[in-house]
Amino acid sequence: MTLRTRLVLAGFAALGLVASLASTIVHYRLLKDPSYTSVCDISSTVSCTEAYLSPYGSLFGVPVALLGVLWFVAVSGLLALPAGGRDRRLAENVPGYVFALSTVGLAVVLYLAYGAFVALKVVCLFCVLTYVAVAGLFIVSGARTSFPLTSLPMRLVGDLRAAARRPVALMSIGVFLAAAGSAIAFFPKDTASSAAPETSGAAPGAAAPAVALQQDQRSEVERWFDSQPRAIVPVDGGGAAVVIVKFNDYQCPPCGQTYQTYKPILAKYQAEAPGKVRFVSKDYPIDPECNRNTPGGGHFAACEAAVAVRLAREHNRAEALEDWLFANQPMLTPEAVKRAAREIGGVTDFDARYAGVLEQVRADIALGGLLNVRATPTFFINGVRIEGGLQAPYFDAIIAHELKKAGR
Repeated sequence: MTLRTRLVLAGFAALGLVASLASTIVHYRLLKDPSYTSVCDISSTVSCTEAYLSPYGSLFGVPVALLGVLWFVAVSGLLALPAGGRDRRLAENVPGYVFALSTVGLAVVLYLAYGAFVALKVVCLFCVLTYVAVAGLFIVSGARTSFPLTSLPMRLVGDLRAAARRPVALMSIGVFLAAAGSAIAFFPKDTASSAAPETSGAAPGAAAPAVALQQDQRSEVERWFDSQPRAIVPVDGGGAAVVIVKFNDYQCPPCGQTYQTYKPILAKYQAEAPGKVRFVSKDYPIDPECNRNTPGGGHFAACEAAVAVRLAREHNRAEALEDWLFANQPMLTPEAVKRAAREIGGVTDFDARYAGVLEQVRADIALGGLLNVRATPTFFINGVRIEGGLQAPYFDAIIAHELKKAGR
């Protein structure tokens, strides 16, 4: 194996290791902090959280990301083996070993890619980087393997015998196995994600609520929620036991993600406990045109979108317009919003009523300022502030917890 080949393989291994480490850290934070929002949660379809907390994110309760770290460490260890002197034969065998590992790895990432792109309909950016790394290792190592793969088992036996005569080699293998076992043993178990995948064809984000938290996970999130301070939110709850207030911006990607993710949860409680859970959406556009609290805001169609939904509500078409706005965030302009308001929301007098309805939006913005809203989405669940939203299973568990406390 030439130095150039070794460096190319090492580059792909390093890419995969960094991406897997980032994925593992995110997965760990998701399991330990119910309010954590990943940096790679960009929209309802570009979301690491949806992938990691799905049944495809873990194997027997062990995060796939952690298994990926161990796999890339093993590959990196092979590539770091000496290449000269008496180790020349071992160096010749390394591409074959990497190719064999990559063949297994490629089968795994193809399955995970199917789960993400087809079953969940989401894109996990860190996951995509690991797919690229595994594919690169597979292609390069396959092209550089100079011996028949049928001879690989005998070559492996010979190399293992040679390693057994070297204390350093045995110690390295032992350290790796001990570290791998410890990482798997002490990583928080994601038993919820290891449940069977949903196959009902639900919308993106809808599968997560169907995954029941284990009792220890539920107890942990309940203790966390009960320990949070509660603000007085002057919103009419209509006698509901659980009042959820969301400060929303139609150009905010996390707002769209939580909109899609929470919709089936709220529908479930509307069916199971009518009138007991009330969801109230408040406008807080990150647009200096109507929100002076955000002078650096860059969502320059957000004020128009907020007005458009209010006008569409008069025609009972608000939900359809909200679906369209969140699905077309990258293309939103004031003109596009006006056109959608007319074609989807049935609004024919947008310009004439814009200034008047915008004052209603400003009233929501003033309430947000009173409650020190700093970003969107910001939720208040029975007064508990949650910035960015919760993972779907935790959101579901907190609603159930608050209903139980209220005796409903």
